[in-house]
Amino acid sequence: MQKAMELINRSAIIVMPAQPFLDWLHQADPTSSHLTLADLRKEPAIYLVAECENKDEALDGLGDGISRIFEEQLEGWYRVPTAWPKERDLRTFLRWFDCSFHSMIFDLGLDRLRRERS
Repeated sequence: MQKAMELINRSAIIVMPAQPFLDWLHQADPTSSHLTLADLRKEPAIYLVAECENKDEALDGLGDGISRIFEEQLEGWYRVPTAWPKERDLRTFLRWFDCSFHSMIFDLGLDRLRRERS
């Protein structure tokens, strides 16, 4: 039996590194000098957030979550927190990452959603 396509009560923000992130990575980790922005953007992170009307509303709703997303992105490429930028607020985040907003999220999976803490 085929499951009906279900719209879920979430919005999504897709986060991809921007040039300041790549510049930092090249400085922090000399072994990354061969990486390009295209390399860093091959598989962007997708974050589900509360249902929102637009990107600004979604980012405002994240509040302190921006710092957690920022840190998760940094750790994904360089695991030395002392080398991470000190400023990890919304303003810095928006310079270091390109974000796109999506308000319609459909669940096509047949199995139940499962949650894992990171």
